[in-house]
Amino acid sequence: MKIVIINSGSSSIKYQLIEMPEQKVICSGMIDRIGLDTSNLTYTTATNKIVESLPIANHKVGLQKIAQLLMDEKVGVIQSTSEIKAVGHRVVHGGSSFSNTVVITNEVKEEIRQLFELAPLHNPANLEGIIVAEQIFESAKQVAVFDTAFHQTMPVEAYKYPIPNYLLSEHKIRAYGFHGTSHKYVSEKAIQYLTQTANHKADKIVTIHLGNGCSMTAIKDGKSIDHTLGFGPMNGLIMGTRSGDVDPSIIFYLIKSLGYSSDEVYSLLQKQSGMLGLTGYSDLRDIESNAEAGNKDCQLALAMNAYRIKKFIGSYAAVLNGLDAIVFTAGIGENSDYIRRLVCADMDYFGFELDLEKNSIRSKEIREINTPSSKTKILVVPTNEEVEIANQVYDLLS
Repeated sequence: MKIVIINSGSSSIKYQLIEMPEQKVICSGMIDRIGLDTSNLTYTTATNKIVESLPIANHKVGLQKIAQLLMDEKVGVIQSTSEIKAVGHRVVHGGSSFSNTVVITNEVKEEIRQLFELAPLHNPANLEGIIVAEQIFESAKQVAVFDTAFHQTMPVEAYKYPIPNYLLSEHKIRAYGFHGTSHKYVSEKAIQYLTQTANHKADKIVTIHLGNGCSMTAIKDGKSIDHTLGFGPMNGLIMGTRSGDVDPSIIFYLIKSLGYSSDEVYSLLQKQSGMLGLTGYSDLRDIESNAEAGNKDCQLALAMNAYRIKKFIGSYAAVLNGLDAIVFTAGIGENSDYIRRLVCADMDYFGFELDLEKNSIRSKEIREINTPSSKTKILVVPTNEEVEIANQVYDLLS
């Protein structure tokens, strides 16, 4: 069964064509920096690799470009869209409606639309991907895999907010958690590696997903028990354009004393804050290069970013009552030795000993970047949300 996986992020589209159940990746690629002056496109098959820099204004344009490549006469991998039996879509917010993978119907699309306010950078892009895919792959089943599903195992003391009870019972206001597909995939890979290869305990781990969106999960015995993101994907860690945790008093001060409207505050915290607000750049590669060139704002922003991650490692070590390993993943977590070095510095109490040489190596494999004497394992596990989505789509349709 050929399954196309579409993972529409806030500023990127990752895609794969996978033959299931063999998990054979026929084609893969990515478009990032969507909406900026220049976007980067990659398209890779067994015999071809295309790398282009071109303007991609939005997700619709990006998805149309991907479809053209898949069916291109010279570099394409399918003759007709009828070869595709299913399209699996990553959907960020499933609210209280979806705790499992589902075949997409008009009702499902409307539910995803109703959740736009809770995930304004993602759910619209996810729905756009679904609508375009329905037009391109007309005969394929469209399937939604929700980021919130993995965190359904969080205990009530973790997901309930200290606000009047009726807001949970009547309006479903609670912490849902996000990036669940990634956290599930890398935690399973890490547990397998730690127990089978490293002969190390893997009962208590913290997974750290760092990209344009960022989150951390406390995982005990393979299950999510706490997570940095909550009702919507904008709290917790400092992100590309999202603020992460801020004192709620700031919101009231902006509205009552500085004259901001609620919509302006919403836009400020979602689209103008985080690393963009601190530095003028939302892409960490730009921030790191400017920091290394002496830009003080960029240096401080990176330090703040790492400081926030450290705080959550400490709190999750307390929740887990110990720590066997931490796992870095996603675009920044896998590729930024700078951030990993900042996070792991001065963490002796937790048994962290980072091997600087191992940390500097780029690889697509699971790897330890700790010293042999480190009590806590420090892993880099490349995420593959697309394979995880393909597994769930195949299981549902089979």
